[in-house]
Amino acid sequence: AKLAAALKGSGKHVLLAAADTFRAAAIEQLQRWGERVGVEVIHQAAGSDPAAVVFDAVKAAAARGADALIVDTAGRLHTKTNLMDELAKLKRVIERQMPGAPHEALMVLDAPTGQNGFAQARMFHEAIGLTGVALTKLDGTAKGGIVVRIVRELKIPIKLIGVGEGVEDLQLFEPEAFVDALVPGE
Repeated sequence: AKLAAALKGSGKHVLLAAADTFRAAAIEQLQRWGERVGVEVIHQAAGSDPAAVVFDAVKAAAARGADALIVDTAGRLHTKTNLMDELAKLKRVIERQMPGAPHEALMVLDAPTGQNGFAQARMFHEAIGLTGVALTKLDGTAKGGIVVRIVRELKIPIKLIGVGEGVEDLQLFEPEAFVDALVPGE
């Protein structure tokens, strides 16, 4: 929803898709965020097939002339093959309906994740071809140094950072500021 708010703030017509259909209250949580930032949420009943939600959301985005559709998927462990396969399926659903899409495939990575974040990024990249990382929870003591390895070895850029819980706390990634925070100078 933070990304939706940022895009909406830049004049874009944005829709959200609630494709996390199995986590308790995930749909309702995204709907509340959608209301808060003034963005429509395309959803189905809890327990629905996430691919069906994505199918409907792509159709709705096209019908409503949306500039962006943000698909919120279930959090998943990169070690769970069936969940990674589902993510690849969601990408295929989007590609079939809108050739050339998705235009972005961002992975949200919490800064405190540490070295496991690299394995996650590698597996997600293999499954769907990541175009970037949104590094969150940089408002705590974690510095997110694992992204250096992700950028260097996987060639996946860091595009956004999250520095708090507020809607306005998602920012464009600034490499110089990040390096200064990671390795403070004089």
